[in-house]
Amino acid sequence: MTTRLLLLGAGRSAASLIQYLLRHAPTENWFLTVADANPAHLVPVLAAHSEYARAVPFGVENDALLDELVEQADVVISMLPAALHPVVARACVRHRRHLATASYVSPEIRALHEPAVAAGVTLLMECGLDPGLDHMSAMRAIEHIRARGGRLTSFKSYCGGLLAPAAEADNPWKYKFTWNPRNVVLAGQSTAMYLENGRPRFVPYQQLFARTETLSVPGHGEFEGYANRDSLGYRAPYGLDDIPTILRGTLRRPGYCAAWHALVRLGLTDDSVNLGNAATMTWAELVEAYLPASLIPHLDLPARLAAYLGLNPIGEEMGRLHWLGLFSARPVGHAHATPAQLLERLLGEKWQLQPQDHDLIVMQHRFGFELGGATRHLTSSLAVVGEDATHTGMAKTVGLPLGMAVRRLARGEVASRGVLLPTAAKLYEPILNELAAEYGISFTEEER
Repeated sequence: MTTRLLLLGAGRSAASLIQYLLRHAPTENWFLTVADANPAHLVPVLAAHSEYARAVPFGVENDALLDELVEQADVVISMLPAALHPVVARACVRHRRHLATASYVSPEIRALHEPAVAAGVTLLMECGLDPGLDHMSAMRAIEHIRARGGRLTSFKSYCGGLLAPAAEADNPWKYKFTWNPRNVVLAGQSTAMYLENGRPRFVPYQQLFARTETLSVPGHGEFEGYANRDSLGYRAPYGLDDIPTILRGTLRRPGYCAAWHALVRLGLTDDSVNLGNAATMTWAELVEAYLPASLIPHLDLPARLAAYLGLNPIGEEMGRLHWLGLFSARPVGHAHATPAQLLERLLGEKWQLQPQDHDLIVMQHRFGFELGGATRHLTSSLAVVGEDATHTGMAKTVGLPLGMAVRRLARGEVASRGVLLPTAAKLYEPILNELAAEYGISFTEEER
């Protein structure tokens, strides 16, 4: 009997997922429908697999089409923007279809737990990279520590989608977009919360990029990490309710966060206000509009901005702002926009991944635990380099774990119903084993 898979959304992180599903469609007896707003780019991808796959045009605003596609499927995979997942999840519960995604469990999704259980449906969330592969690898390490009789006292987990050194070239930010640009621009805009030595720590957005920690990943150099969202919510899923220190964070190359902090302080990441600007307004005029009129008028614009933010006018932070073109006569090119929309437009050009570029995914877990009366430390690190601008490390590490989770879900190997995370060994062990054996994606551990 054929199992019908429905993939909603085929954006930049879906390439490896689609490749994985097509690879296993003949042996697993799957038929894959890929529904995307612009499916033309999928035609050459699916051409050799017409017996097992098709592409159809789809817009999530079309409720009738969504219902039709979901009803025709056995398992639904959503790679749509996270804000659209509740609509898809409700359709899955309504039609009693399983769902798998790579996105966080939102309050709207969490509210569907009991209805999903009642419908006999699994809503398998957070099965990508971060969240996803982070949960799986952390739980494996945590269970191994516990099996030895260890007691966890500290857990810090960092992840970042970056660039391989050769792709950094003259880019002083050492960063380009490998996933949703809007999410990058708006990153961290809620207060970060974590525990340190038994005490809660709150970092407001205005200070988030000024409070970083330096990490070293073997073979890949140094990185800086900043706290990410609400780390406290992961105590229960990981079985770490009593742990004194827990923090989840995001990685960037050294220097990125200080320069991004300058953009935050200036106001260019604000997405709450429409400036009513003309598209012909220049970047220099926009920056000028954010500075006090009385601020040292005889100095040029970069010098006045440096004075306003307390930066070294010839320092690295100002060098990164110059490189972006913030002081140029270039038009912002978008009328009646928010500052964040203008910044996203500018960065979309400056940080565009080129066809020959290779990205770099870095993840590191740091565990502290007590074993036999001694304090021990375990560091577990992962680094994955992308093949090109399509089959990126990001696409691999998001799409492959998700595809493998779908494979288990379609086989009936996931018995639990309701909203689930991949924190059970029966799910994460075969996925981690397959990633290592088939794709060479595995963690390196060092204990001291």
